[in-house]
Amino acid sequence: MPSFDVVSEVDKQELDNAVNQTIKEITQRYDFRASKSEVNLEKDLIKLLSDDEYKMKALQDVLLSKAIKRGLDSRVLDFGKVEDAAGGLAKCEVKIVEGISQELGKKINKAIKDSKLKVQSQIQGDQVRVTGKKRDDLQEVISFLKENDWEVPLQFKNFRD
Repeated sequence: MPSFDVVSEVDKQELDNAVNQTIKEITQRYDFRASKSEVNLEKDLIKLLSDDEYKMKALQDVLLSKAIKRGLDSRVLDFGKVEDAAGGLAKCEVKIVEGISQELGKKINKAIKDSKLKVQSQIQGDQVRVTGKKRDDLQEVISFLKENDWEVPLQFKNFRD
């Protein structure tokens, strides 16, 4: 039986490129000269550090614009609260949203069942597997899911006949 997986993944290389472009831009921009602005990419977190809240907002805008230009969806970056750090600096943690949560998986599952298409769907960890008898039914599910606006960007992988 044909099947495919609905996943939400982030292209790590493009994210790394966006962070590197952000670092390059803040070293060259006039308003960031002589500031202690930093951008650090960790496994699933980006740490931003800047002089004050104004520069932090500008730093967030630069990071978001670079990520969008690299083809990343803006929903993969979850900007946290701007907090005070040592030395009068401001810090912010940006979570990288990856994977489909259980609640969202249930919503996707319910939407597929309510669409009355002749397919089965089940949650498998942080992805949803959809199986059906015909390839056309699966393609209808993909177009149905693309029409709706979900909390995270969705990709469709492992299409098997």
